[in-house]
Amino acid sequence: MAQYSCVSGSVGLITLKNPPVNALSAAVRHGIVDTVKRALSEPKVKSVVICGQNGIFCGGADIREFASDMSGPPLVPMIHAIEAANKPVVAAIEGSALGGGLELALGCHYRIAHSKARLGLPEVTLGLLPAAGGTQRLPRLIGVPAALNLITTGRHVTAAEALQLGIVDQVTDHNTVDAAVKFALSVAGQSLDARRISTYPCPRPSDLDALFDGVMQKVRQSARGAIAPVACVQAVRAAATLPYTQGMEREKELMATLFTSGQARALQYCFFAQRAVGRWSMPSGARWDTSKPRPVHKAAVIGLGTMGRGIAVALAQTGLSVVAVETQEKQLMEAKQAVSGMLERGAKRRGVAPALDGISYSGNIQAVADADLVIEAVFEDMTLKEKIFQQLSAVCKPGTFLCTNTSALDVDHLASQTRNPELVVGMHFFAPAHVMKLLEVVYGTRSSPQAVATAMQLGKKMGKVSVAVGNCRGFVGNRMLKPYLEQAFFLLEEGAAPELVDRALEEFGFAMGVFRVSDLSGLDVGWKIRKGDGLAEPDMATGQSARIRQGRRYSPLGDLLCEQGRYGQKTGQGWYQYDKPGGRVARSDPWLHSFLEEYRARHGLVARRIDQQEVLERCLYVLINEGFHILEDGIAAGPEDIDVIYVSGYGWPRHRGGPMFYASMVGLAKVLERLEHYHQAHPDVPHMQPCNLLRRLVASGSPPIQRWREVIKKLHSQL
Repeated sequence: MAQYSCVSGSVGLITLKNPPVNALSAAVRHGIVDTVKRALSEPKVKSVVICGQNGIFCGGADIREFASDMSGPPLVPMIHAIEAANKPVVAAIEGSALGGGLELALGCHYRIAHSKARLGLPEVTLGLLPAAGGTQRLPRLIGVPAALNLITTGRHVTAAEALQLGIVDQVTDHNTVDAAVKFALSVAGQSLDARRISTYPCPRPSDLDALFDGVMQKVRQSARGAIAPVACVQAVRAAATLPYTQGMEREKELMATLFTSGQARALQYCFFAQRAVGRWSMPSGARWDTSKPRPVHKAAVIGLGTMGRGIAVALAQTGLSVVAVETQEKQLMEAKQAVSGMLERGAKRRGVAPALDGISYSGNIQAVADADLVIEAVFEDMTLKEKIFQQLSAVCKPGTFLCTNTSALDVDHLASQTRNPELVVGMHFFAPAHVMKLLEVVYGTRSSPQAVATAMQLGKKMGKVSVAVGNCRGFVGNRMLKPYLEQAFFLLEEGAAPELVDRALEEFGFAMGVFRVSDLSGLDVGWKIRKGDGLAEPDMATGQSARIRQGRRYSPLGDLLCEQGRYGQKTGQGWYQYDKPGGRVARSDPWLHSFLEEYRARHGLVARRIDQQEVLERCLYVLINEGFHILEDGIAAGPEDIDVIYVSGYGWPRHRGGPMFYASMVGLAKVLERLEHYHQAHPDVPHMQPCNLLRRLVASGSPPIQRWREVIKKLHSQL
């Protein structure tokens, strides 16, 4: 709704009221239409101010309305009526003016913003474009290049940048509504002809075609198959080349194609899924709303390798006091320098002072004695981690939460090394830890709800997307990754080249294919894990049993490359070749192609033609199948948790919604049928065998993803 009052004798004040962000729901739009009419018809009112309650102007459309038939007054005529008004209308922008909220402000004649306000048109991140005149008014106001940048990325700008760009007329540090009312009084009675943005000619750069061609090329490259950024460019092009009314028609046409697209559904699902994972639950019945986190004032990090450094930076940036411990002197000195550099660069980017005083360093584990929470980040070695947890249990004050950054090891086993296993949880960060958004919070069988709540809260404070998951080998992300990587190796054995596999995955929307990622992170990382699991031994890579381990199919290709010293980018050779060690540009390697031919000949394998469709089906469906096993085992509470993990931490293309959402879009029956087909062809690959939960969902008529939890619940109650 919208509340109306008359202030300062002659200013009609319209306040949007729809907590938490004053979204433009049907009721709010009705309220705006009615109050604007009233303000314009009252003779004593000479000017109008529109603001939002609770220090937020307007967060845009109400996304929940997208799923049903839209009712209430449409946004476009409502904004046109405001712009056509014969009395000055001033937008008082506090908090945020996003999407439809900014479009509403652009329909006003003047815009006054608080210095802490943020403005933007983020529709593209939901698979849409700004369709209430945003693509037509913004280029007319600030020029084509600046408008393209904001509309195609969806980025938010500060009030200072908005003033610089010309989006707002004034920025204030004081009460924004008071400043807007004062301003409205000063412009009452003035001509508004020069204030209606829709009447402005759109500034046309001389090299218009070249500009749009360049932007389109760049956008297509970064969008990786997402259609909304491309439509945004087309809409802005209409603003630059057509009269306003025709431009609005084009904006409407483009929006119609996006609105019903699968990509828009996927992106909006991601939006809600990211919020849903914060409402976590544990199999014990403990929940986010009944478990109170304990405040953390002082945190500690043990081990200052790549991960430990990133975690220390992420903690320090939240304003916590941090103790960073590294027992090896040389590593400690290097880490000090590296962490300071990371903090300085981060602070410069964010325009704040670096939190250098927030971190103290030590070579002694005793230094963590008074920390509220400790994160162990030493390398993946169970014996070393056991020792550290025993020491922490002895030196830390009572009640200190002990967290491990392990990516796959048993959290319950580490907890068993301590006096209080209920205080132990996993906090699995992703490298680089101060940049990557995802945090898997792993609860063991004895982890207390308070320990989970505290880790989740700390993750949120660090700006992470935190997802609570159960304890098993690899947790959620890495457990699903294993069969995906295996399939990629098997495809090479059967006749594919790394280039074909990577191209298929990159065209699907991944930033990098599986073999390029392997070269980037280092082939030796996986090799070390496989050695630890007793899978990779030098004498095992040849002979009859080279392709069988523990009774199932195995590919030693990665092990053989590592034995040759080919670790990827760091050595200048891996699945691809590079100009030099540390090189970044991957080139096809004739040596590798010969190596694959020799390998196949040695093992009696006949290469066959493999197409991109088979690559996608085998790599993705086996990953999805493992996701169903994870749901069946209760490791993830619902499909949203898996999808958020894959979109936030594993490069799954956001416009495809996550692996489980993608399965629901493809059709569960089709996924089941293809898995059965491949399992029949490869009976020695157990990961190909369709999961019972997938079969159960198909038998239940493939319910929409929002109803999978009901089927999972029923399955668990029967077990």
